[in-house]
Amino acid sequence: MTEFTPWQSLSGGMLIGLSAVLLMALHGRIAGMTAILSGLLPGAENRVWRLLFFAGAVIAPFLLIRFGMEIPFRSETPMLWTVLSGLIVGVGVTYGGGCTSGHGICGNARLSPRSVVATLTFMLTAGLTVFVVRHLLGGF
Repeated sequence: MTEFTPWQSLSGGMLIGLSAVLLMALHGRIAGMTAILSGLLPGAENRVWRLLFFAGAVIAPFLLIRFGMEIPFRSETPMLWTVLSGLIVGVGVTYGGGCTSGHGICGNARLSPRSVVATLTFMLTAGLTVFVVRHLLGGF
C-alpha cells in the first residue's frame, strides 16, 4: 500500500496544473506527455520547448531528493509486466487520441467531451484492473 502524502500530492498537482496553464497560455499547446515525447523525434517541429518540458519532468524528482525531500515510491512489479503495460498504454494512447495527462488534465479543463469520455474510460479500466489483479489473481 502506498503511503498517503496529501501535502506533496497537493503541491505536485498545483505544479502540474500551473505548467499546463503556462504551456497553453504561452505556446498554445496541450501538456500531454505522449505528444511532447513524440515531438522529440527527429524531424519534429518546436523541439526546444518539448525538450525543456521533458527535462523538467525528469530532473525535478532528482532535485527534490537532492534537497532532502523523500519521494515514497517503490514498485514490486516484475519488469516484464512493466514493459508489457507500457506497450499496452502506447496502443491505448494511439487509439484514444492522447494520453492520460493530455485528456485528464488539459482536455477536461477545456470541457472537451472526448476527453471526459477518455478519462472515464481509463479510470474505470484502471479500477477494474486493480480489482482483478489484487482480488482475482492474488496480487503481485
